[in-house]
Amino acid sequence: MSDVITDNLAVWTAAIEKKSAAGRGSNNKQTAYGIKKLRELILELAVRGKLVPQDPNDEPAGVLLEKIAEEKARLIKEGKIKKQKALPEIGEDEKLFELQDGWVWTKLGNISEINPRNVAEDEIDASFIPMSFISNSHSGSHDQEIRTWGLIKKGYTHFADSDIGLAKITPCFENGKAAVFSNLKNGIGAGTTELHIARPFGNTLNPRYILIFLKAPQFLLTGEKIMTGTAGQKRVPKDFFAGNPLPLPPLSEQHRIVAKVDELMVLCDQLEQQQTDSIVAHQTLVATLLQTLTDSENAEQLAQNWTILSDHFGTLFTTEPSIDQLKQTLLQLAVMGKLAPQDPNDEPAGVLLEKIAEEKARLIQEGKLKKQKALPGIEEDEKPFELPDGWAWGRLGNVTNYGVSDKVEPNSVTDSTWVLELEDVEKVTSKILKKVRYSERNFKSSKNCFRKNDVIYGKLRPYLDKVLVADEDGVCTTEMIPLRGFAKINPFYLRLVMKSPFFIRYANDSTHGMNLPRMGTDKARMALFPITSESEQHRIVAKVDELMALCDQLKAKISQAQATQILLADAIVEQAIA
Repeated sequence: MSDVITDNLAVWTAAIEKKSAAGRGSNNKQTAYGIKKLRELILELAVRGKLVPQDPNDEPAGVLLEKIAEEKARLIKEGKIKKQKALPEIGEDEKLFELQDGWVWTKLGNISEINPRNVAEDEIDASFIPMSFISNSHSGSHDQEIRTWGLIKKGYTHFADSDIGLAKITPCFENGKAAVFSNLKNGIGAGTTELHIARPFGNTLNPRYILIFLKAPQFLLTGEKIMTGTAGQKRVPKDFFAGNPLPLPPLSEQHRIVAKVDELMVLCDQLEQQQTDSIVAHQTLVATLLQTLTDSENAEQLAQNWTILSDHFGTLFTTEPSIDQLKQTLLQLAVMGKLAPQDPNDEPAGVLLEKIAEEKARLIQEGKLKKQKALPGIEEDEKPFELPDGWAWGRLGNVTNYGVSDKVEPNSVTDSTWVLELEDVEKVTSKILKKVRYSERNFKSSKNCFRKNDVIYGKLRPYLDKVLVADEDGVCTTEMIPLRGFAKINPFYLRLVMKSPFFIRYANDSTHGMNLPRMGTDKARMALFPITSESEQHRIVAKVDELMALCDQLKAKISQAQATQILLADAIVEQAIA
């Protein structure tokens, strides 16, 4: 049966799951889903007797149960343990699968002492183990610190070398936190009260096999369903720990199972490391080659570098993160004037700057715009990159009305008014996740109003790349800044600039505040803005939209392929344990 593991290595390493969210601090992360399922499969096959072959020469588990019963009776007679109430017999409907020859069904409470207490002198040293010291690895490893026994014997769970401990509280239980205690100071310890403890009778069991059973998916799934208590404080009952049916193999096979699990988990570790190394190397390669595009000194060099990149497109852009890197590069090339061709017939940016100045003067004269403090000129050492001929650098506060957003007038909001908050906008993509009306979100906090085609910018980190163009009038939280460009500044070009890497770097470097860092108005108005003609703005927006659509198509294919790999991994697991 272990062939199902080694024969499907490509599936285990290819099945990657993306973890993403739209909330604060979210980012795209990938988990090794296939290798996670492989680890679970190994544990489940182990406790079903499908991981190692049975040996007809092994002493049957039935005989082992008799020896355990004899050892238990001896310990009771000698007063070393208390006689416990007999557990109910295991019904046929409780047996989840057919056992291998030589195996028997039993319960942990029949073959070990549950939640024992230690007896020792107060002055001796012992091990203290809080929950944070217990790992969720298959080996059940743990850390420890040394304390005097008298200080920890009361109010804590007791355990000793070779005891098996299981975390009983959520989410530690679901995460598989369990341990076989070893190398304890003077052989004993105490720790978190959120543990159930099983102490095998003598040397009748391999504690590591019991640990494998406690970490196997079926046991965890069953335990999760019967947890009791309130949300966040749910626990697995002691009766489940002691009385859940346990498939017990012969002692010799227990040892073989533990050895095989260790061997295969090493293989999983190696696969996971190879996968991590491959992902890191791939990301570095993509980043390096994309950097050659933005570093291109002229159109000819850019064309050469793009040709080299396009020849290896199928090899480079095979993951969602690599597509995201490509998108960021496209935005950077766009604001550098390297994405769309320049037209010598376009009017230079200087003309547009004159029109902007004229419009601002008119609005001030008409009382529609307050005169603001003049911004300083742009020094050469401020410029992050060189612009093409016909372009010019400006400041955001000179080309837009940033910082003079209109406040909501009383009684101007109706039930159908769009009320926008940061949480409604997806991070990275800036897509609107939901449109909420005032009748659905009757919040009383102060708000800014915006008009159709205004650019709305989230000034609160980590939302500094939430930028959208409004497709209707509405109101928004004061953590979002509505702004519009003067004269012929295309709102979609303005959005594109504010989502580009160079602008986001500036915004992140300009935030202040500890708990909710944000970019202040003065800093935002000082931000550099690459200005080009109205015609080229339209060409750039059109080219970016075209290329972003291609990126999204690529991403969708990758996502579908990943989903297929995940389904394949699940199918192999289901078939293997059937």
